[in-house]
Amino acid sequence: MPSLSGSVALVTGASTGIGRHLAEGLAARGMAVAGLARGGERLAAAMAEVAAATGARTLAVPADVTHRAAVEEAVGRVREELGPVDLLVNNAGLIDAAEEPLWEADPDQWWSVVESHVRGAFLLSRAVVPWMVLRNRGRVVSLASGMGTRARPEYSAYSVAKTGLMRVTEALAGALEGLDVRTFDVAPGVVDTPMTRAMPMWRGHTDWTPPERVVELVAAIAAGELDHWSGRFLRAGADDPAVLRDTTPDGDARQLRLRPYGDGDPLG
Repeated sequence: MPSLSGSVALVTGASTGIGRHLAEGLAARGMAVAGLARGGERLAAAMAEVAAATGARTLAVPADVTHRAAVEEAVGRVREELGPVDLLVNNAGLIDAAEEPLWEADPDQWWSVVESHVRGAFLLSRAVVPWMVLRNRGRVVSLASGMGTRARPEYSAYSVAKTGLMRVTEALAGALEGLDVRTFDVAPGVVDTPMTRAMPMWRGHTDWTPPERVVELVAAIAAGELDHWSGRFLRAGADDPAVLRDTTPDGDARQLRLRPYGDGDPLG
C-alpha cells in the first residue's frame, strides 16, 4: 500500500458511495482529504467518520459542483486549510431518473445528469489544475464508466455524460503534456452503492467490484506509478495495477476513436 503522506486529496461526492470509500482509503494512506458534496450535514458526518477511523486530517466542504462560484470558493478553502491539492477526484454525478428512451426523459432532469458530471469536472479542473501547473505536480482522476464507451439506451444522459468526461480527460492530458500533472479516467466497475442498488438494471446483481480495488487503482495513480497511462481509460477490478505499471500503452490504446469500416475508409 503506497504511502501518500503529506499530500492533499479533494474528492467530490464524498459523503456516500464510491466517493466515501475513496475518502477513507486515501486518508488511510496518509493523505489529508477534503470531501465535497451538496449535503453539508451528511458530508460533515462522513468526513468526521473518516478522520476518526484513520487519524487523518479531513475537511468537509459543502458545494454544488455545477455552481462556478461555489466551486471556486470551496477549492480556495481547501487550499487555505489543508494546502494545495495534489489529487483531484471528480466523482460527483447524477444518474437518469428512470430507465427509459431519450424521448421520454424529462429534459431538465436529463440535462442535470450531463451537467453534474461534465460541468462539475470542468469547473473543478478549472479551479484546481492551474495550481497544479504552477507547482508542476498533480493528478486528476475522473470516475468513468463502461457506458461512456458503449451507450445504454435506457441511460442516455449518463452515457453522454461519461463519454464527455473521457473527452475532458483527453483534452487535459494533451494540454498538460510535458508537465508532471497527469489525468486519468477510472471506471469503478459495479460497486455496491445506494446509486447502483437503485438502478433496475442491477437488480439481483451479485458480482460486485470491491471498492478496495477502486481505492487501490486511484492510490497508485496518486503515487505516480501509472503516469504513462495519462489521458486513458482504466477499469478497477479488471486492470491489475501491477500489470499496468509494467505495460506502456501504444498509440490511442484505451482512448475513444472511430473504427474504420474497412481499408478504403477515408476517415480510417
